[in-house]
Amino acid sequence: MWSIGPIGFAAPWLLLGLISLPILWILLRAVPPAPIKRRFPGVALLLGLQDDESQSDRTPWWLLLLRLLAIAAVIIGFAGPVLNPQTRTAGNGPLLIVADGTWADARDWGTRSDRMELMLDEATRDGRTAAVVTLTDLPEALVFQSADAVAQTLPNVQPNAWEPNGDDVLAWLETVTGPFDTYWLSDGLARDARDPILTALEGFGSVTVFQTPRQTFGLRPAFYEEGEIILSATRTPVGSAFDVPVNAIGLDPNGVERQLASVTLTFAAGDAVAETALVLPPELRNRVTRFEIAGGRSAATVTLADDGLKRREVALISGAGDREGLDLLDPLYYLREALEPTADMINGTMEDILLANPDVIVLADVASLAGTEEADLLGWVENGGLLLRFAGPRLAASDVGRASEDPLLPVRLRDGGRTVGGAMSWGEPKSLAPFVEGSPFFGLTPPDDVTVSSQVMAQPDPTLADRVIAQLADGTPLVTRKNVGEGQVVLVHVTANAEWSTLPLSGLFVQMLERMAVSTRPSTPDAETLEGTTWLPEDVLNAFGQLEDGATLPGVAGELLAAPVPSADLPPGLYAGPDQRIAVNVMQPESTLATAQWPARIAVEGMEIVRETALKGWLLAAALALLMVDIIASLAVGGRLRGPRADVAAAIMLGVAMFGVPAPVAAQENDEFAIAATANVVLGYVVTGDEDTDSISEAGLRGLGMTLNRRTSIEPAAPMGIDLERDELAFFPFLYWPVTADQSLPSREAYAKLNRYLRAGGMILFDTQDADTARFGSSSPEGRKLQAIARSLDIPAIEPIPEDHVLTRTFYLLQDFPGRYNSRDIWVEAAPADAELVEGMPFRNLNDGVTPVVIGGNDWARAWAVDQYGDRMFPVGRGQAGERQREIALRFGVNLIMHVLTGNYKSDQVHVPDLLERLGQ
Repeated sequence: MWSIGPIGFAAPWLLLGLISLPILWILLRAVPPAPIKRRFPGVALLLGLQDDESQSDRTPWWLLLLRLLAIAAVIIGFAGPVLNPQTRTAGNGPLLIVADGTWADARDWGTRSDRMELMLDEATRDGRTAAVVTLTDLPEALVFQSADAVAQTLPNVQPNAWEPNGDDVLAWLETVTGPFDTYWLSDGLARDARDPILTALEGFGSVTVFQTPRQTFGLRPAFYEEGEIILSATRTPVGSAFDVPVNAIGLDPNGVERQLASVTLTFAAGDAVAETALVLPPELRNRVTRFEIAGGRSAATVTLADDGLKRREVALISGAGDREGLDLLDPLYYLREALEPTADMINGTMEDILLANPDVIVLADVASLAGTEEADLLGWVENGGLLLRFAGPRLAASDVGRASEDPLLPVRLRDGGRTVGGAMSWGEPKSLAPFVEGSPFFGLTPPDDVTVSSQVMAQPDPTLADRVIAQLADGTPLVTRKNVGEGQVVLVHVTANAEWSTLPLSGLFVQMLERMAVSTRPSTPDAETLEGTTWLPEDVLNAFGQLEDGATLPGVAGELLAAPVPSADLPPGLYAGPDQRIAVNVMQPESTLATAQWPARIAVEGMEIVRETALKGWLLAAALALLMVDIIASLAVGGRLRGPRADVAAAIMLGVAMFGVPAPVAAQENDEFAIAATANVVLGYVVTGDEDTDSISEAGLRGLGMTLNRRTSIEPAAPMGIDLERDELAFFPFLYWPVTADQSLPSREAYAKLNRYLRAGGMILFDTQDADTARFGSSSPEGRKLQAIARSLDIPAIEPIPEDHVLTRTFYLLQDFPGRYNSRDIWVEAAPADAELVEGMPFRNLNDGVTPVVIGGNDWARAWAVDQYGDRMFPVGRGQAGERQREIALRFGVNLIMHVLTGNYKSDQVHVPDLLERLGQ
């Protein structure tokens, strides 16, 4: 293609025709020839007279110019002019389009999709096969298809919230055979695996890289330190000074998510990392669920807050009065010193403290509670609170927990205590025994200088051994614990000050408080603790930084959380364990970003796209318009536009203009198709392109229609095949969609049409026809194809069909839904969470909506199918049992169509008593 500035020409040699324009000018000037002038005096008598017709002796220059412009427009138009032509290298082999497909691609994924679409268009013009692959979601095998078919799958190609695993990519490339050319859409970030992957791709053919120089930002996980939330971010490439706003998102007291605070991170010129501190009140800080860079639009610009960020709220209550000037004897002095750096302390009466609902309540030498305080405190513990009690003279002298076990004590207590010089005098203070496995303190080493001189004693009983979590060297319990409802009660058998023990004077005291989750939230468990555990995802981040519900995802092994690296098996998100939640973020505390560098031999192009615009049509239309003007001008110059002929010429000109200017092409409904689809109830099936599958679908709906005609008032017409790209779907209340492994995905326009159909009340029965080999199609090629098809459909939450679903009783009472295969893996729209049984009715009070999709793999079409004579086409099961299965399959079909046409009318029976009462019956 030869170019002049922004305009290129597909056939530039045709421009040589412009050389003939001067010649045409001379020829046109010579026609008509100039007349010979003769002077004749008698002509003076004719002055002032006009002829009915006149003829010019010479073609006017402006008319010649008009004709030359028309001819030039024709010549240039047939030369194939293109505005903003794209420079490309034509190829004739397969083309592989590789995208990193990471969170770094998410912000400008639309531009990347446009680039891929443009490359596929070029491949289509060159007649090349193509394939599109993202390194974060590798296919099982690399299959090259026609480029136009691959272009239809682009809506389903999406980035993921993790980075590719280099080893997995290299192992996959070892299974690939060439040759082929590669276009690599890089996310712009440096990775160790890029060089070996590039080398492997170069072994198959040429490699061209597309990469944008835009800045990429990543927000590191927030952490709490000395009363401040520390936020840091990194960027690439490093450049001039830049400010990044970071928002703290959380729930307000009404449970509505909103922005709770905002802070600005400032990158100094040349710095790759920026850090700042955010100070929030404890109540506000504990509501924060995530931090995000405003407008970041990627998973790396969001960091989730787990339990490790939230400070515990601890209420302190002492049984002793204030000792003025004797702080070291205050039962709460050492507790405050230990808790102040890492927890928020609450003081007040028991009533006020319970209203504040703290995480932990500490009772230091409190023997008894007044009034209803004991019952209220017990209820708080049963709802998940942690009650930590310390012994002291008041508890030792009281009768609490002597005759029977007190609900707010983990063990029964013996009368008196154990002190030096008493009836049970020790020879010397006792040290602590090593903490055994199973104790929350396991792994801590008791210092030799920690000794106990007095304590309250536990009454021996069969449960005592299970409740001891720390003991003295002689086996005497030091710390006991028991579960109460969802909470716990813990008793430290010594005082919280140094009267009975040196424990509060040691660092072990702080460590024990941390292990009991008093001073801090539970820290991330180590690998040994996580081994063998399963964690459930609550919320997961997609590549665009949006939170999605993770309730439908499977649990993940605890070993993956020991060193959390986001992957397909561990998407970034919030994971819940037995007593805590762990956040898996894209960025790690020390993560940095660097720009990808490519060898000099690799061609690197930008991501910008300027669409080509063909000018041929415009130029030819302009030439036609100039010729029309030439016709009128010629008539005017020749004097032929006087009188009624002028009106005729104007009318002809207007008609030519109307038919000569192309009008916008509007999509017209096929009248015959519309009439055939709406004259009667028509069951439709999606045309897959496979002749056998399509003929079976038609035969199946024909057999179902015959059954409906014989058994119900529905008289459906002959079924019709539906082309999703061309046909209107709104005419059909029901579509049967057989899913095959090799059918192509719908285009964007078809997906838009399908989503409108589903929202408007239509139903699609997806049949993977694989129930004999897979459950719900999850491990079959058809199941994977269904997942690809459904990815862009607006399908609500689904669930296995419940026993009281309306499909079980719309016409027949059913509990099984077999086709040619008999599986109960049938999925429908999930019922509302508040749907409840109504008294006197065997089913729930559902709304009037029709489930938009029914998904299964029982191959219903073959069970329903009949030939043109009404004979069954395919066997079902064996003998009488098989015929019974076919009968149930037909009944399911009847129920299905009745459900489509009548909605959940059966559920409305719950309103019958009210209606009769209103009618006075």
